[in-house]
Amino acid sequence: MLATLRRWARPFVTLGPARRDHLPAGRIALGVGLPLGTLLALGHLDLVVYAAFAAFTGIYARHEPLGTRLRHQLVSAALLLACLSAGWALAHAGTGPWGIALAGALVAGVGAVLAAALGLRPAGSLFFVFAVTTAAGAAPPPPFAPALGVAAASALLSVGLGVLGARYSQRVRPDDLSDPPAHRLSEEDLAWHGLRHLSAAGLGGLAGALLGLGHTPWAMVAAVAPISAQDQRGRVVRALERMVGTLLGVVVAAPLLALELPAGVRVAAVVLLQFLAELYATRNYSLTLLFVTPLALLLTTLGHPAPAGPLLLARAAETVLGALIGLGVVLLVRSAAEKRAAA
Repeated sequence: MLATLRRWARPFVTLGPARRDHLPAGRIALGVGLPLGTLLALGHLDLVVYAAFAAFTGIYARHEPLGTRLRHQLVSAALLLACLSAGWALAHAGTGPWGIALAGALVAGVGAVLAAALGLRPAGSLFFVFAVTTAAGAAPPPPFAPALGVAAASALLSVGLGVLGARYSQRVRPDDLSDPPAHRLSEEDLAWHGLRHLSAAGLGGLAGALLGLGHTPWAMVAAVAPISAQDQRGRVVRALERMVGTLLGVVVAAPLLALELPAGVRVAAVVLLQFLAELYATRNYSLTLLFVTPLALLLTTLGHPAPAGPLLLARAAETVLGALIGLGVVLLVRSAAEKRAAA
């Protein structure tokens, strides 16, 4: 029993090997910080969602060499911009939480299949779901041209920083630190992979809408987060880490929100938290969420100020609900071959 408990607890307290993580962490934080700082200076924090989510382009292909990094980041940028455009259209149409849940589910399934087929890393469709549902929930939306213009500029900045980072990394590290090729799924596995994402996001969206705390995207993201792990045990552990890490992250975020920091200080805090999150993103998932959680909450209040208490409650409740749904999908939505392999 003790050996089993230690085995399950190990991912929560163990750091994976370092891989010069400060390099991608600095690049990704800069890709977020420059657009947010520019919007702050111009007095257009209403466009934060579009700048920040397009900057997620930089998270893809973090250790890949120049050629594949450029290709994968351009594809990721196009997918994120498509998600933000779809989210803007849903917000403009006044789509309610049920429609957002349906749209998020479709994006989750299609995005996961495309990411797997194209070899994108990180795997899965978490960032695509987060982008479309957050933009869809930000009603009324800003004018389309500046919103997507900011998003495109932010994405291209991240691609440019990725190119510079790849060139620099080639000079300071050996080739064996590059990412291994993404595992190619069979057609059957690809179908089940997409179905799991679609089911988790859809159920997470429905449950979040019924909960009525006003932040359904957090439930949907938490539901799809575990599914991108490579094996069944990893998916179960990822769901548990999502809950534990987020709850601890809410504790970290509480004083930051309670202080009601000026916008400039919040932007600086977002950049620092982004750096810290990326520093540990591939080494310890639950530790990463200690930084991701206050980061997400500060971003939320940049564009739309809100009382701290309800926001913290929503983050905790929506995430736990979504992660439990994701865990249920991981355990139940499996092919016959996967069930035989786990028996």
